[in-house]
Amino acid sequence: MANLTADVVVIGGAATGSSVACHLAMRDDFSGRIVVIEADPAYETCASARSAASIRQQFSTAINIEISLYGIRFLREIGAALEVNGDRPVIDLHEGGYLFLATPDKTDILKANHALQQELGADIGLYDPAGLKQKFPWLEVSDLAAGCHGLTGEGWFDGYGLMQAFRKKARSLGVDYLAAKAAVETDGAGGWRVKLSSGETITTPVVVNCAGASGGAEICRQAGLEVPIVPRKRCVFTFECRDRLENFPLLIDPTGTYARPEGTGFICGSAPPEDQDPDCSDFDVDYGLFEEHVWPTLAARVPAFEAIRPGAAWAGTYDMNLFDHNAFVGPVPELDGFYLALGFSGHGLQQSPAVGRGLGELIATGGYQTLDLSPLSINRLAANTPIVEKNVV
Repeated sequence: MANLTADVVVIGGAATGSSVACHLAMRDDFSGRIVVIEADPAYETCASARSAASIRQQFSTAINIEISLYGIRFLREIGAALEVNGDRPVIDLHEGGYLFLATPDKTDILKANHALQQELGADIGLYDPAGLKQKFPWLEVSDLAAGCHGLTGEGWFDGYGLMQAFRKKARSLGVDYLAAKAAVETDGAGGWRVKLSSGETITTPVVVNCAGASGGAEICRQAGLEVPIVPRKRCVFTFECRDRLENFPLLIDPTGTYARPEGTGFICGSAPPEDQDPDCSDFDVDYGLFEEHVWPTLAARVPAFEAIRPGAAWAGTYDMNLFDHNAFVGPVPELDGFYLALGFSGHGLQQSPAVGRGLGELIATGGYQTLDLSPLSINRLAANTPIVEKNVV
């Protein structure tokens, strides 16, 4: 079979990988050949296609807030940014905001997070229980001490549409997409050989590992790097509510259970308890989680949800970073030409614009030019300095 060459090989062609390829190809100072390898060309099982697809600024760390502040600007302008031959992508961005709720024991954390978010320019409102009840009359607030709502800049969108928009723009700029599984090894001359299941081999100086839950950790292992990234199942449930609830946001209960509008109904979900959260090996839906935890929790928070009609459900995977639930982004110091965009732990879609832009800058120029993503460097793993993100959802 053929031995090919490329200047950059991106392994994983969903939202993050296609964003990296797209941003790099859009740069005037880069003219090399970019090849994207995608093992699931129908995108049936990738996280981008099975996500609840939302974006927020309500994080507790500056880097995550800044990433999403850029992300929302990109999503608002996606039609112009990713236009191809007059065809402008539409991702149905709805800025309904996140609503984070806090019981008295978590109020100090919520207020500290809110102060940082405001300092960085996020448009987040802070409310006491009376203010919450006035703004959201359908909400049960008797056990709450405070809540924060994203007034603008937060909401939900068509995640599959975002992924396809990056992919279409990248292809229009000459990026090649190959359908195959990939394996990597050093070529003995300071570069990399990417072996494809089709039998072809690509020699390249740069590999970007965006393979996510489906194989990102294994690609790292082949390169000589161990990362604590595992696939974890997350289920999304749909339901219809008898009552009409106005101005419903993306609600985050203090338990972490969430719900948001979707069409004429709602979607919802929750992470299972840690001792019931094994590595994902299938896409079977855990209906017991809905019946025993999600629905009762939401009905207690929104009494109108006591009378609902459950609908379809599906399961997807997070590429969960067990170290600190934040992504590893950037170069690996001891592996020349090997870059990571892995371990997003559920934040990959909303962070894909900034991460794609940042890695494009890094590969083309040797450094970050706009937003410094070095806090996400894998260096923190060896130094045992995790990013402490308190708003893990």
